[in-house]
Amino acid sequence: MQARKMTRQKKGFGAKHTVLDDFELLDSSRQADDFTKTDTWRVLRIMGEFVHGFEVLSRIGPAVAIFGSARVSEDDKYYKAAMRTAELLAREGLTIITGGGPGIMEAANRGAKLGGGLSVGLNIELPEEQQPNQYQDIAILFHYFFCRKMMFVKYALGFVIFPGGYGTLDELTEALCLVQTKRILNFPIVLFGSEYWNGFISWIKDVMLPAGYISPGDDKLLQVVDKPEDVVDVIMTCLKELVRKLKRHHSRVRR
Repeated sequence: MQARKMTRQKKGFGAKHTVLDDFELLDSSRQADDFTKTDTWRVLRIMGEFVHGFEVLSRIGPAVAIFGSARVSEDDKYYKAAMRTAELLAREGLTIITGGGPGIMEAANRGAKLGGGLSVGLNIELPEEQQPNQYQDIAILFHYFFCRKMMFVKYALGFVIFPGGYGTLDELTEALCLVQTKRILNFPIVLFGSEYWNGFISWIKDVMLPAGYISPGDDKLLQVVDKPEDVVDVIMTCLKELVRKLKRHHSRVRR
C-alpha cells in the first residue's frame, strides 16, 4: 500500500514513470467487472470436470497412459511403434488412455482398438483447436489442464512416453515428481526410443544427480526401451510386482 501511495504522489506533470504504474494497470484489468462476476463460478466448472471425469473413468479398469507428439504422421516410425505398443497392451487386458488428439495419441487409440481393448481419449480445449481422433470409445473434453492431468495420474497404472515436445515433457516430469515424492504408487514410467531420450537420461545422471538436485535412485525411476514388446514386458512385470506388494500389505493389515 505504501509503494502504491508513493507512486500516486509522483504522478502529475513531469512525474517519472515507474514499473508500479504498469502493475496498477494490469491489476485493475484483472479486477474488471466481468472477471469478478465470473471467477468464482469457475469453481463449479472445475468441479463439474472432476465429477464427470471420475464418474466415467472409474469404470474403465486397469489402464496405461500413452503420451507423445501430436505432430507425427501415420508414416512416422514412432506412430507405428505407438500403435503396436497399444495393441499389445490391450491384448493384455489393459485400457489405453491418451490425450485424444492426433499423432502418437491417435496411434495409441488406434492400436487399442486393434487389440480389442478399451480406447479412452482425454481431449483438451486449446486456442488452436485440437481435433479429437476417430479411434476413441470414450472421449472426454476438458477445459482445464490440471483437471485433465489429474485423470491421467488417478486412473493409469503406468505411463509410456514416446518422443514429444513440451506437453509430453510436462506429463513425464509430473509423473516423475509424484512417484519421487511418494504421492502416488511407484508405477512404471517407460520412455520409448533411446535415440530420442538418451540425452535426457544422460543429463539426469551426469548433471542433476552429481549436483545433488535429485537423490540416488531417483535416476532409476525411468526405463528406456526400443521395442513395443519390451514396453509390455516392463509394464506387466511392474504391475505384477505391485499386485504382490499390495497383497502382502493387505495380509499384514488383516492380522
